[in-house]
Amino acid sequence: MSEPHSTSHSAAAAPPVFGEPTPLGLLGLAIGCASLVPIAFGWLPSEPGKVVMMLKTAAWLCLLFGGGCQFLAGVMSLANKNTLGGTLLTTFSFNWVFNWWALDQASQGKAVDPHVGLAVDVTFVVIFLVLTYAFGFFSKLLVVFLLDIDALYLLRIAKHFASKELGATLGVGVGVATVLLAGIAIYIALGMLLNPAAGRSILPMGGPMFRATPPA
Repeated sequence: MSEPHSTSHSAAAAPPVFGEPTPLGLLGLAIGCASLVPIAFGWLPSEPGKVVMMLKTAAWLCLLFGGGCQFLAGVMSLANKNTLGGTLLTTFSFNWVFNWWALDQASQGKAVDPHVGLAVDVTFVVIFLVLTYAFGFFSKLLVVFLLDIDALYLLRIAKHFASKELGATLGVGVGVATVLLAGIAIYIALGMLLNPAAGRSILPMGGPMFRATPPA
C-alpha cells in the first residue's frame, strides 16, 4: 500500500524510517479473519463451555493480530510518510479491537448494542468506498481488496434489517467475504515479500486502475 512519489521529490526525500510494514498488517488481518471464520459460518461446538472458549480464543486473536499487527503497521506507514496506507491500517486496527471486545462480551452472554453497531458499519462503508477509489490510483488488486471489505460491511448492514431466515443467508455471505478477505490479504502480503526478494514478479500485483492527473 505504498504511495509513489513524484520524481522531483524522490531525490530529495529522506529514506523511510522503517521497512515496508504493509505485509505485517495484511498478515495480521488474515489471521484475524481466519479466527472469525468458524463463528461466521456458525460452526459452534455443542457444549456451552467450548463455545465460551471458542469466542475467547477468537477475541484474543482479533486483538493481537487483527488489531496489534495493523496498528503497528499503520503507525510505521505514517512514519514513512505513507498517509493513505497508514490511515487505512490504523483506522481498521481499532475496528479489530472492537471485535475483541464484542467477542469477549459474547463469551459472557452479553450482546453489543445493534443500533450502535449499525451506525458504525454505515460510517465504515462511507470511509471504505472513498478509500477504494483512492487505492485505484495505485493497484487493481488493492481495489479488489477494498471492494471485498465494502461488500462485507454492506452485508452486515443488510443483515441488520433482514428477517431471521434471510439473516442466516446473509451471515453465510459475511463468512464468504471474510474468507476472501483473508485470501486476498495473504496474496498481497506474500507478493510484497516474495517479488522483491526474487527480483521478479512471482505473484503479480497488477498496475493502477486510474491515472492521476499530473500537476500543472
